[in-house]
Amino acid sequence: MATLSPATPTPDVSLTDHGFEPFESRGLIYPLGKFAPDYGDVHMLGGGLGWTRLHVPGSLRHINVWLIDDGDGVAVVDTGLSNSATREAWGKALAGRPVSRVLVTHFHPDHLGNAGWLCSEHGVALWMSRTEYLLARMLIADRRDEPPEEAVAQLVGAGWTGEQLAPMKARGWGNFAKMLSGLPVGHIRVRDGDEIRIGNRDWTVWMGSGHSPEHACYIDFANKVMIAGDQVLPRITSNVSVTITEPEGDPLGEWMASIEKFRALPDDLLVLPAHGEPFYGLHARLDKLEEGHRTSLDRLHAHLVEEPRRAVDCFSVLFGRAIDDSILGLATGEALSHLRHLEVTGRASYETRDGVNWWLAR
Repeated sequence: MATLSPATPTPDVSLTDHGFEPFESRGLIYPLGKFAPDYGDVHMLGGGLGWTRLHVPGSLRHINVWLIDDGDGVAVVDTGLSNSATREAWGKALAGRPVSRVLVTHFHPDHLGNAGWLCSEHGVALWMSRTEYLLARMLIADRRDEPPEEAVAQLVGAGWTGEQLAPMKARGWGNFAKMLSGLPVGHIRVRDGDEIRIGNRDWTVWMGSGHSPEHACYIDFANKVMIAGDQVLPRITSNVSVTITEPEGDPLGEWMASIEKFRALPDDLLVLPAHGEPFYGLHARLDKLEEGHRTSLDRLHAHLVEEPRRAVDCFSVLFGRAIDDSILGLATGEALSHLRHLEVTGRASYETRDGVNWWLAR
């Protein structure tokens, strides 16, 4: 096994199994190296905490989900996309064990997709923050043949062309429901600061915002472990977007405030992210996330100083690469969140001409 800094934390969770090759990269320590379980295979991290992966199409490729011994059953945290392959992987992971409860960090389909199926199959409750649950229920119910005028206007305002709008209009509105296996009609609400006993471990709920409105992380302070969902990822930055449900919101401001909030946590937590490998270095990662967004905001402001821009004209300075139609929506939401934060902080404003918003530096 590779030798790491003497300051490397040593939590009660066992990480020394079977000759892992830990390594350090960009201020983070990966104690399990590049190891990851195959889809549906459960790797035990110790203390009744298990890790498996489920397939996600596209660049993400996977989501990490977590299984926690809970008396005669197992509590699961996050559930993967709703499809037959993922449900088959769940059958493999559970190996006949009953699920005692389903906890979901936030409403995005790769986390919530199979929650309804798991709850129904095992007759158990769904545990989520109220905002995330109600937002999911709203999105499931909001199904229309055509996108609402407000959604089209937002994209026109961002600079989308008629050619780019056509596929979005053809898909109709309300496809969120197709990515979920349904939802229970009720949920057990988790709140910031709640302490939840699962088996012989106590987990504290630590809420973040920006990527989603009320994202629940779960922290076992005694064993120095945090199930982080998408709130803290080791290599990629979670998408932070302005959406049509709150067009005047400031999600990037909420994201930055959450970074500051999470700095109050101990730096020796083993972070279990939804994507990527478990790592140490929470504070270093938070610093990097904040630095990245502040740098992007400064570059964007300088871009606006040169001349007025539409949101789509800002992709080059925010992403540094071409944006194809497969991620156009995500890129637009992210650009709008940065522009909106500049507006909120008094560094930018916009003028609307023929339905298109032109942003100017202030």
